[in-house]
Amino acid sequence: MDARLTTAIATWGPRFTANGVSLADFQRITNGLQHWGQWCAAWSEVAAEHSGLGHDALAARRHVSAGEHLARAALYYHYAKFVFVEDRAQMRRAHDSAVRCLNAALPYLRPRGRRVEMPFGRGTLVGVLRLPERGQAPFPVVVLVAGLDSAKEEMRAHEAPFLARGVATFSVDGPGQGEAEYDLPIRGDWSGPGLAIVDALSALPEIDARRIAVWGVSLGGYYACRIAAALGHRVRACVTLGGPYDYGDCWPGLPDLTRQAFTVRSGARSQDEAAGIAGTLSLAGVAGEIRAPLLIVFGRQDRLFPWKQAERLAATAGGEVELLMLEGGNHGCANLVPWHQPYTADWVAHHLTRQGAFT
Repeated sequence: MDARLTTAIATWGPRFTANGVSLADFQRITNGLQHWGQWCAAWSEVAAEHSGLGHDALAARRHVSAGEHLARAALYYHYAKFVFVEDRAQMRRAHDSAVRCLNAALPYLRPRGRRVEMPFGRGTLVGVLRLPERGQAPFPVVVLVAGLDSAKEEMRAHEAPFLARGVATFSVDGPGQGEAEYDLPIRGDWSGPGLAIVDALSALPEIDARRIAVWGVSLGGYYACRIAAALGHRVRACVTLGGPYDYGDCWPGLPDLTRQAFTVRSGARSQDEAAGIAGTLSLAGVAGEIRAPLLIVFGRQDRLFPWKQAERLAATAGGEVELLMLEGGNHGCANLVPWHQPYTADWVAHHLTRQGAFT
């Protein structure tokens, strides 16, 4: 087993299972691999099995099952492509399948989802809106921002706790992510994307424009902070889960797979150029503009971003700050989901609805 394959399994294994990959599937996919070049095909093969189950369920008019199977297929196709940039044609085929499966699943999810497209620059930002099954519109909403190698197809497990608490979710692909990664490169300043997302949500009659929060995981945690800093009072609360303060400072310690993915999705021609772009992703001089309540969730055992990054953000943010440092937490605290995910959902619901555990 080559070093890249070992790194992928060790670094991201807990994330896969926490976000909906069955342990049995994870084991049968990864146990048969000998080198990284097999990764995308192996995940795609099992994804196709779940897609088949979904279409069989559709044909039998078992719609709830169809939604579940197709959403799982989308997740598996996403993990086939997530940092598989060495064969971009193969990566793109897997990604197109992920998007196709999620689009097919959306009408049958509980609660159902709706695709929302927002023109931005030379491309389009795409998000999935889901409304709580209980309560009345207009709903408060939390924007879920993916990281370097995540996308909206991965967000269903993160959406569920917010939906259960009466908060709508909007999982979005921004520049360098998911459907936008082919036309819009990674960027350090997210004021433009953030404004486009919040404006689009504010125009929807089902959404209360006065009650919008942002949440981001990994590099998406950095983006969430940039949105909160740029949009001021339009963001009522902000959560960063395992997000860096300064991506450039973390660059030397990142796995090679992560650096390769960043190089491609930033539009850089070399890793040296990519390192320079990474240095532009920093909250230095920006964190003080975050006025919304900020929840920082971080794992002390994070192998990608040192825990001192969280402390830097806590010390420099401009408003109310809470730092939830989990001593045994890995990157994104995927190994300790019960210790942060329900709390985070309660925290966001409190700031958007003034209900729940915090009242």
